[in-house]
Amino acid sequence: MMSRQEVGFQPRWDKATFVDQLMANEKYYHIHHPFNVRMQDGSLTPDQIRGWVANRFYYQISIPQKDAAILANCPDRETRRRWLLRIQDHDGCDGNAGGIEAWTRLGEAVGIPRSELWSLKHVLPGVRFAVDAYVNFARQAPWQEGVCSSLTELFAPKIHKDRLASWPKNYPWIEAEGLHYFRSRIPLAQRDVEHGLQVTLAYFQGREQQERALEILRFKLNVLWSMMDAIDLAYGGGNE
Repeated sequence: MMSRQEVGFQPRWDKATFVDQLMANEKYYHIHHPFNVRMQDGSLTPDQIRGWVANRFYYQISIPQKDAAILANCPDRETRRRWLLRIQDHDGCDGNAGGIEAWTRLGEAVGIPRSELWSLKHVLPGVRFAVDAYVNFARQAPWQEGVCSSLTELFAPKIHKDRLASWPKNYPWIEAEGLHYFRSRIPLAQRDVEHGLQVTLAYFQGREQQERALEILRFKLNVLWSMMDAIDLAYGGGNE
């Protein structure tokens, strides 16, 4: 009889190593996409900024649907209570206008009228396809896998901080109030990561499951990267 080593058995990662494996996927985060790099160094035109804002809006309005799908699949009452906060963060609740409204104001700050942004007429097929794939994943996957897919927020605070630091200098034509979305997401992303990691570390126990968690995280990273690919293809890069 062959030993576990002979049949390719891989021991489970300890908690710290598992987190390190998740964090190692930061290199695939869309902060490194060429379009975002150009956005950060200030080389995008107003039309290119508006194209990004209009298309990213489709992702923003889909996030509560994704979170509601995870909520619907989850039988645990305490988890549902905590996950509900994510929907309220985006849709708004109790005097808080929410992230979707904050993104709408960003749209207005870059020159996209509210009605034009909400019409979704600028949403590219590639962006729509990628976002819809993410929502459908959340509907069909076990709720713990849906939670795991949210762990791209491990990398989100830096991208928000970078925009807050660079946009006022690189794009002074954008009204400062429009940057509120980026500012508001920093503490919320940190809170959400804590819960998402708690669920992921508790559920993905064996090495095979841990590898599955990495696949899920990479899928979500691919969603975000594919969105940027579509935007970059449509709007081009750099000043002309």
